[in-house]
Amino acid sequence: MLVKKQRKELRMKYPPITDAYGRMFKTLRVSLTNTCNLGCVYCVSGTEEVSETAVEKELTKVLGHHEILLMVNSLHSLLNLEVIRLTGGEPTLYRELIPLIKGLKAIGIPFIKMTSNAFLLKNKAKELAEAGLSHINISLDAIHQDEFFRISRRKNVTKVIEGIDEAINSGIEVKLNCVVMKGLNDNQILPLLDFCFERGITIRFLELMKMGHLQKGSFEEHFYSQEEVLNQIKRKYNFERLEREKSSTANYWTTEGGNIFGIVANESTPFCADCNRLRLDSFGNIYGCLSEDKAISIKNLNSEEGLVEKLTEALGHKQKVRFKGSGISMLDIGG
Repeated sequence: MLVKKQRKELRMKYPPITDAYGRMFKTLRVSLTNTCNLGCVYCVSGTEEVSETAVEKELTKVLGHHEILLMVNSLHSLLNLEVIRLTGGEPTLYRELIPLIKGLKAIGIPFIKMTSNAFLLKNKAKELAEAGLSHINISLDAIHQDEFFRISRRKNVTKVIEGIDEAINSGIEVKLNCVVMKGLNDNQILPLLDFCFERGITIRFLELMKMGHLQKGSFEEHFYSQEEVLNQIKRKYNFERLEREKSSTANYWTTEGGNIFGIVANESTPFCADCNRLRLDSFGNIYGCLSEDKAISIKNLNSEEGLVEKLTEALGHKQKVRFKGSGISMLDIGG
């Protein structure tokens, strides 16, 4: 792998990869697997649980950590990445997660983050923190068992809560993500807010996205807007809006008590204009935008010029204003 001096020389050789709007790739989201141990209704359309055998079979098809590290190293050498976010499917199912995180630290990525459903986190959090994981976004769409089952099609929300608490105790910075769906879990906004405020962690409520089966399915029926979320929170809390940071997907507010919550309002307040995210899926394909279904393979790509060409193509897929919908499932690319 390239050392720091070689990376500097390479970046001097090639001009920054940017588009007409000044956007660059600074955050890389790496989907480690396209399988999951939950069956959340906004990810998958089926109703039957996936067997452990089927999950194990899918996990044998994904990239090994050495392959991922080689691709990340090549991308980092050109892009000077600031953040790596590990996603899925569910990344804690990935068998080589710990050596991967250690390898990313060795490459010199400043921040290594992860998005997880926390179902397996209780027994993994300490080891993840020791390996170098600094931040984790935990998907929790309901704090009450009935609503949790309605969204995830799984029981035992207690396992997720235990995972959250263990991550906090391990020193990992924790945020919660909640996808709000009208008629399914919109009654969980205040309970989840209180849950997070009690623990001193930030929660972000996510507007539903037109992805996968929702692109032509029940999106309108279940869409719950930023305004509707704020109207619920107003019933209990006074708050004021914070200034949005560049390239942030979320708008944030602070309450009178100093607690912070956010809303990722993909439909209400699009954030495409300064998006800095690049995605790498579990088969070695990059995507510059979720709106573009075309996979751009960089697996086994050994040419620097070729990689620049692929990255320029991916950057050209970004939307000027807003996400237009995608046939890609959240399960495949991690949002």
